[in-house]
Amino acid sequence: MISLTLKCLLGALAVLVIALLSRSRSFFIAGLVPLFPTFALIAHYIVGTERSPRDLQATALFGLWSLAPYAVYLFVVYWLSTRMPLAATLVLATGAWVVAAAILLLAWYRAYPGGA
Repeated sequence: MISLTLKCLLGALAVLVIALLSRSRSFFIAGLVPLFPTFALIAHYIVGTERSPRDLQATALFGLWSLAPYAVYLFVVYWLSTRMPLAATLVLATGAWVVAAAILLLAWYRAYPGGA
């Protein structure tokens, strides 16, 4: 229960930092905060303690590939931000992320049928 509480606090802290930065002169740094490996650290710790080093390596490799859907999301936000209202921009960008993530998963399972 304590570890779950700590995970929740890390997420809340990330949201707080994003909110504070978005109000500052350096508002653009708010885009860097989600890339801090808060959740990756948690995932890697759990995989690293419950699975083999090879499985941790596969998790890290998949994490590298998972940057592609995020890049698609950011590209769509960048492209649509001056063309559409905010809500539509974010919905379409999220949809693009879902499609890119699905493609990534399909490609991953074809390339690494056993996981990695």
